[in-house]
Amino acid sequence: MLFVCYPKCTTCQRAKAWLDGQGVRYDQRDIKLDNPSAEELEAWWRKSGLPLKKFFNTSGLQYKALGLKDKLPAMTEEEQLALLATDGMLVKRPILVGDDFVVTGFRQAEWEEKLK
Repeated sequence: MLFVCYPKCTTCQRAKAWLDGQGVRYDQRDIKLDNPSAEELEAWWRKSGLPLKKFFNTSGLQYKALGLKDKLPAMTEEEQLALLATDGMLVKRPILVGDDFVVTGFRQAEWEEKLK
């Protein structure tokens, strides 16, 4: 399993503590130091079944500074994925990637369900 996070993010810290408390084995990846590629993001997005917007960190400073709330609806999926691949701080985190699922953000009940 792959746990993609930003170590300074409190939500990511809570998710990591929860995973560790459950005894879940995972590889950790710092999204700021090792940003996912557009190809990885596309694969995760398609596996997740979520709308692509769920992969954007809509509360982040970069999202707001770039005015993405207004720009995203006019962008193609390819353009959105390419943009996400430019800066890990644009990507919603944490991301948990399993063999048959991908979840963004940390909602404990959802993670428990996926890890059953």
